[in-house]
Amino acid sequence: MKYVQQNLKRRAGIVGMICLLAVLLTSCLKNHDNDYVDPPVAFLSVINASPDSQPVNFFLDQNRANDFPINYGHGIDYIRAFPGKRVASFYIAGTQQKLKADTINLTAQKFYSMYLANVAATPDMILISDSISRPDAGKATIRLVNVSPDAGAVDLGIKAGALLASNQAYKGASVFTPIQGNSTYTLEVRKAGTTTVLATLQDVQLNSASVYTIWLQGLAAATDQKKLSANIQTNAFYY
Repeated sequence: MKYVQQNLKRRAGIVGMICLLAVLLTSCLKNHDNDYVDPPVAFLSVINASPDSQPVNFFLDQNRANDFPINYGHGIDYIRAFPGKRVASFYIAGTQQKLKADTINLTAQKFYSMYLANVAATPDMILISDSISRPDAGKATIRLVNVSPDAGAVDLGIKAGALLASNQAYKGASVFTPIQGNSTYTLEVRKAGTTTVLATLQDVQLNSASVYTIWLQGLAAATDQKKLSANIQTNAFYY
């Protein structure tokens, strides 16, 4: 599987997710001749949400996952990873300078997202489980992840419309919530319990049978390129 860096403001996730799920649940375990077993794997996407970081490389144990350096606000699609305890590490791209490393525990046939968050001087690694079940007919699902260290708790809502997620503190992730698919929305990340808008995504097309994550990144105290912003990831789409 080729690992491709994506601009996650526009698109991320697995191309042909339904095919991957079919493989995961059937031929990954046994072929038609019943004579070969492919090791079960976990799936991990990686996003650089550290507002002042240089481009980074991501490693699982000694294996680099990305082909190209991962810039702030960008990431890589789900990669296949052996389950169990793995050492996850971020390095400044093109160097041996380690920003952050930690041991993570991955479960076979599960999906995860890893965020590099906070400022480069005190980085955090945030591992979140991804429940990417197929939405009901005509629906998409969407969640909110808060990886801004100083924004406080936040909500996600449709402008002049429904609340989709509420009261997510730093490192928090809401459940995936159904929303009408094949529709265009302006989405707002707001200070929790208020109408104060912290970041906006305008004219977002949410397709039916797709699974999305909105994440808030950046610093509330900043006014430059490190200021608060919201991005969108397509975790999965189904044919």
